[in-house]
Amino acid sequence: MRILVTFALEAEFAPWRRIREFRRGTWGDADVYTAEVGGAGVGVVLTGVGPKQAALAVSRALEAERDSLRFCISSGVAGALRPEYRIGQVLAAASVSVGLGYAPAESMLETSAPLVSFASELGATPVGRFFTSEHVIVRAEEKRRLGREADAVDMESFEILRKCAECGIPAAAIRAVSDTVDEELPLDMNQILDDRGQLSLPRVMGQVVLHPGSLPGLVNLGQRSRRAAESLARFLDRYVSVVAERARNLEAQAAVAATDE
Repeated sequence: MRILVTFALEAEFAPWRRIREFRRGTWGDADVYTAEVGGAGVGVVLTGVGPKQAALAVSRALEAERDSLRFCISSGVAGALRPEYRIGQVLAAASVSVGLGYAPAESMLETSAPLVSFASELGATPVGRFFTSEHVIVRAEEKRRLGREADAVDMESFEILRKCAECGIPAAAIRAVSDTVDEELPLDMNQILDDRGQLSLPRVMGQVVLHPGSLPGLVNLGQRSRRAAESLARFLDRYVSVVAERARNLEAQAAVAATDE
């Protein structure tokens, strides 16, 4: 049994990597970090930030392992869109979307209800919707506007779940809050990403030079993001073990039932 877990950036994955002995490897053309968790083979793919990068990275992993993959989890950090969500809180979404308001039906996808239910049992907060944005939401005013319909914002989940749906693989979006709804980001984070959706240190330094007053806020954001990633790592380690165990039990029951017939 194999489970695919995605993060946009290495920093989001790093705390879980410290808990488990993940090793670099490949699934076909996809670069993955692999480990055994709860008896399941887990593959972690770092997609880069953004929907296009996520779609490309996940497609490579799915193409190589679609016959052996049982589940997929779109994970990482997210921005809260409502005031009740705090830093480090783990949210599990019932749906993900790229459209709000009167958007067409195909702009929303439901996640796996059993996977969300398992997450809730282990302490995650079930929420209605994650909104997948094409750009980093910087202003608190825009967060509050989006919060009229969605609970949190990320930049990858919709495309990841769309690719999984095409392959018939159950998937969930589970993320930890890294910034609150009333918090404005210290920089236009869209200016510090490279073409692969990775943080570019030269671009970060360039923006800090242009906006020196942003440095304290940038440090604080980094600290909160680390707290969120650490909270998520602890949750995922328990969650993946439970999901794998329950899946094995269901397979065993199905095998017994087939034998009885």
